Amino acid sequence: MRILVVGGGMGGTIFANHLARRIHHEMKTGKARITMLSASHEHVYQPGWLYVAMGRATPDELVREQQSLLEPGIEFHVDPVEEFHLAENHVKCKSGKVHEYDLIVISTGSRPLPEKIPGLKENSINCYTADDAVEFFKQLSDFKGGRIMITVGLPHKCPMIPLEITFAMHDFIKDRGLLDKTEFYYTYPIGRVHSLENVAKWAAPEFDRMGIKYETLFNMKEVDGKNAEVLSEEGGAVKYDLLVAVPPHKGQEVIEKNGLGENGWIPTNRSSLHMEGEHGKNVLVLGDTTNLPISKAGSTAHFEAETAAENVAAVIKMGRPVKSYDGKVFCFIEAGKDRATYAMFDYKTPPQPKAPTGAVHAFKMSYNKLYWATARGLL
Repeated sequence: MRILVVGGGMGGTIFANHLARRIHHEMKTGKARITMLSASHEHVYQPGWLYVAMGRATPDELVREQQSLLEPGIEFHVDPVEEFHLAENHVKCKSGKVHEYDLIVISTGSRPLPEKIPGLKENSINCYTADDAVEFFKQLSDFKGGRIMITVGLPHKCPMIPLEITFAMHDFIKDRGLLDKTEFYYTYPIGRVHSLENVAKWAAPEFDRMGIKYETLFNMKEVDGKNAEVLSEEGGAVKYDLLVAVPPHKGQEVIEKNGLGENGWIPTNRSSLHMEGEHGKNVLVLGDTTNLPISKAGSTAHFEAETAAENVAAVIKMGRPVKSYDGKVFCFIEAGKDRATYAMFDYKTPPQPKAPTGAVHAFKMSYNKLYWATARGLL
């Protein structure tokens, strides 16, 4: 069986490594082959950009060579796919090379689009890339006081980042002795401070305790940089001195161009993780690339990848899959510089965040170092 993995992020990498260990014998004897196609030779631990933005990590700590993370026997190419020909079971890459497959796994991720909101890109900071995170740290370090506005677009990856970045900035400003000169003003597009109801019920009292003001039902319309204010679709306007954005996201452009899914999200079966539609029988979709109504988080990709790898191995060895994905997600929530909690949930069970503790924060900091073992499929 020829297995083609498109995308070298968390989902594709964990899938490929888990599968390679499960079908080691079949790969050794030539009965199975795994090929990965990526747009980059680097693998990035994206949740770490928050720590760069707070001056607690440097960008190089969050990057490894993709090839070094892959199990022996996985064929790896830096050659992004440009055309998906699912009816003919092949893809065409930027180099012009064609790769045929018996099974394809699409895990191309998502991208922030601050330019989708007029004025947002030019007048705000965010922490979704290395350069953006470094710029975030510079501007936050130079901040002398005033209103820090946090504005959020939907959908976005890393569901907890609006809360985490607000709590982290609060402690950063507190440590600089500027808390009495700073107002935090948090806005959110729906009628509560987070999309997950129980997370919102936990976070709002935390905001109240810390003196963080918030406004819900605030959907960004445009940013007026000249007058330093954000205008909402609801007719409101909020002034700012420093604008921090969680921009709206879309799937990758190649998914849209190939007509695989609106806004780059591929219609995906919530249990089997197969693409829905005529050619979905031998197409699996993982991570941010799916259109599943669950959080676009690293752990989502992780749990999906494990399920998919176990099923593909079972099909190769026994002729049928053995497992269904249950919507499992686990998200740490950093509640400042030294406190954290978490949200664990699935399709049937909502999250129940507990009071933040130093112990959970320490666990999160340890996991940041252990992530590379996760990518290898060892954790």
